[in-house]
Amino acid sequence: MESTLQNPALSLKDLNRPRPKGMVIGFWIVTALFCLQMGFTAYAQLSLPQVAEAFTHLGFPAYFRVELSWAKLLGVVLLLAPVPARLKEWAYAGFAINLGSALIAHLSVGDGPEAWGFAAATGVLWGLSYFFWRRLQATPASA
Repeated sequence: MESTLQNPALSLKDLNRPRPKGMVIGFWIVTALFCLQMGFTAYAQLSLPQVAEAFTHLGFPAYFRVELSWAKLLGVVLLLAPVPARLKEWAYAGFAINLGSALIAHLSVGDGPEAWGFAAATGVLWGLSYFFWRRLQATPASA
């Protein structure tokens, strides 16, 4: 069995390699779009009566709509702010649960694509943002 000290997974040469600029730009574009969508839905859930009616249609209580809105806003802040990676990971997990639950809720009451399509499209943005973020975590920044 070969020692990892003699054959390290990352060499010093790898640590000094800069992150690809396209990956950084792609991350920020997709993450900004995702955060705009989540921020908009949080605002809509807090202020638009038709969104409150949609929550009632799905069988959720009014307090859940408010709670979910504030959780979304907190998640947006965590994705955009320079916070520890573990907090960003939790924000991504929370958004995944939120978007998956939205799809399940709409499908369970028989809603069509006009109702659940927004959650599905936002899920694609979530997936791209998370993919880019994980790639950037695996690629060390140059000093």
